[in-house]
Amino acid sequence: MRTAVQQPGSSIVTDMSIRVPDRTLELLRDLIAAHTGLHYDDARLHFMRDRLTPLALDRGFDSLLDYYYLLRYDADAPQEWVHAIDALSVQETYFWREADQLTALADHIVPALAARGRQRLRIWSMPCATGEEPLSIAMALDEARWFDRLDIELHASDASEAALVRARAGRYGERAFRQLAPERRDRYFTAIGSEWAVRRELHDRVRSWTRVNAVQPQDWGTVARADIVFCRNLFIYFESATVVRVVRALADAMLAPAYLCVAAAESLLRLSTPFALQTLGGAFVYVRP
Repeated sequence: MRTAVQQPGSSIVTDMSIRVPDRTLELLRDLIAAHTGLHYDDARLHFMRDRLTPLALDRGFDSLLDYYYLLRYDADAPQEWVHAIDALSVQETYFWREADQLTALADHIVPALAARGRQRLRIWSMPCATGEEPLSIAMALDEARWFDRLDIELHASDASEAALVRARAGRYGERAFRQLAPERRDRYFTAIGSEWAVRRELHDRVRSWTRVNAVQPQDWGTVARADIVFCRNLFIYFESATVVRVVRALADAMLAPAYLCVAAAESLLRLSTPFALQTLGGAFVYVRP
C-alpha cells in the first residue's frame, strides 16, 4: 500500500511524490460528494487520495490541490470528471445477485403491470456497473417469456465510462458467474479462452448503455420515465440526504405505479420518500402507488 508522511508546512507527501496541502482532502471530498454523491468519511479519505493521485500525476501536477482546482474551475473539468469517476468507482459485481428481486420482477411485478393493461414497459438499471445486473434482468424476463408478450425496454446506465465500455463489450471472467447456475451460463454465454462472451440475442435485449450521473436528474433523459428501476448497491456510498434527493427525483420521473429495487443493505424505511415497502414473492421492493 502507499504510505503517507507528514512533512513541514502542513502538507502530506505520499510515496508517489505528490503534495497534499492541509485541508485538500476535505475540499476534494466535498466536491466529489456534490458532483457524484459519493461520500468519504475520515477513515476512507486515504482511498480517495490513492485513487486520484495517479490522475494528478498524469496531468503533471505535484500537488493534489492543483487537481482540485482542475475539477472545480477548469474548462476541461467535465472531461476530467469522466476519469475521476472511473478511478473512484467500485465495479465489483456478479450475475444473479440478490436473485429474489429478479424472481419477483418476472413473477409478480411484470404480471401486475400487465394486468393493468400495460403493453409497453420500461426497466432501468442504474447503476449497471459492467453489465451483470441488466443482463441478469434480461435472463429472468427471457426465461419467463415476457419479451414475447410485452414490448419491454431495458436500459442500463452508469456514471463510469470505463464500466460501460466493459458492459458494451459483454466479456466476463469466472468471478462474475459465482452465483449463476452453470446451465444459465451455458445457455446465455459462449466460452472464449479464459472469458465468457454474452450471446448477442441476450445482449441486444438491453437497448441502451448510457453514462448517467445519479445525482444530476436533469441529465437522466427519458430512460428515467420507467415503470421499474433497479438502483442497487449505490446508496451505500451516499449520505442520507443525497439518497432522499435521488429517490424523490426517481419518484417524480417514474410512471405510477412505480417499482424501485434497492439492495438489501439499503433500507429506505427511515427516510422520507414517496415509496412504501412491500414484500413480493419473498423479495423486498419499494412501491410508489
